[in-house]
Amino acid sequence: MSSLRPPFPGQQAMSAPPLSVSVVVPVHNGGAAFGACVAALAHSLGPGDELVVVADGETDGVWRDLPGTEAAVQTVARTDSGGPAAARNDGARAASGDVLFFVDADVVVPESAVDHVRERFAADLEVAALVGSYDAHPAAPSFLSQYRNLLHHYTHQTANPATFTTFWTGCGAVRRSTFLRLGGFDEGYGVPCVEDIEFGYRLAEAGERVVLDSSLQVTHLKAWGASDMVRTDTLKRAAPWAELLLRRGSVENSLNVDRKSRASLVAIGLIASAPMLALVSPAVALGVAVGAVGLFGVLNGSFYRYLWGIRGLGFALRAVPWHAVYYVCASLGFGIGASRHLTLSRTAAARSAERPPLLPERRLAPREVQA
Repeated sequence: MSSLRPPFPGQQAMSAPPLSVSVVVPVHNGGAAFGACVAALAHSLGPGDELVVVADGETDGVWRDLPGTEAAVQTVARTDSGGPAAARNDGARAASGDVLFFVDADVVVPESAVDHVRERFAADLEVAALVGSYDAHPAAPSFLSQYRNLLHHYTHQTANPATFTTFWTGCGAVRRSTFLRLGGFDEGYGVPCVEDIEFGYRLAEAGERVVLDSSLQVTHLKAWGASDMVRTDTLKRAAPWAELLLRRGSVENSLNVDRKSRASLVAIGLIASAPMLALVSPAVALGVAVGAVGLFGVLNGSFYRYLWGIRGLGFALRAVPWHAVYYVCASLGFGIGASRHLTLSRTAAARSAERPPLLPERRLAPREVQA
């Protein structure tokens, strides 16, 4: 069994049969990264587990040649790409395990990962879901890829577990009964964005306990480019997340929307306002800019010290402007999301009212299932 298991409160006697785990991996033209993903999973799955691969309208056919494993393997082939929310829902429908373990097609899990997930759920019956993080050893060597993945790792590793109210499908598990009862992921999200965050909020609103498990870490294989990062941060994360928060009417103090992150957004806004202020008073503009830069540095100093410690001072200094870009994207995305919310709220409300129920009652589109 996993060597990662810590002593958990509320541990239950292990008289019942071990929980079975269904690992669900959606893939759309996954290439070599997907091959590495399923190869690692083949070593992590036990005899009572299963791997469910959902080919989401892909064309490269990599899912047809899966490695051998003691666990059951099945594939769900979707003719058209419906996005990761729909693909994962289809995988959950096909799965039979007690626990659904969602893994992205571009991550590599450690050999102990599935046993670790199994043991966490068996040890504490109050845990409805758990979330891991990327590790500190991203595979892609480029600076942006290293910086971006380390930012994610640091954010999850330093988050306050007591305020954690979300879910993450890069490496996240949930009891299948809970997932089905809550309706799965909202298939209205047709592209990868915040469908997992939205599901996490529903978990919290239903009174379910979500655990942030810092010891469950996976290696991310994604290579980030500047345009991809800006587009993702602005349009696929910040904008839909802002819409979701405004629709809910509340903001939790956790992860990317904690108080420190919100204060960093304010600092970036003040820095951006300095040129306009200079038209009125150069002295005031300089004071605001210097103060805002200092505030931004203080708020994020612990992250920069972390980068300095594991990658060196040069890496940390190089990360500072890109970290500012990250918050600029978040600011722009929030503005876009808020504008959409304000101008389309009535249309969105009508669409939500007309949307069919989520997972339990939905009629499945035709699909091919191969054992």
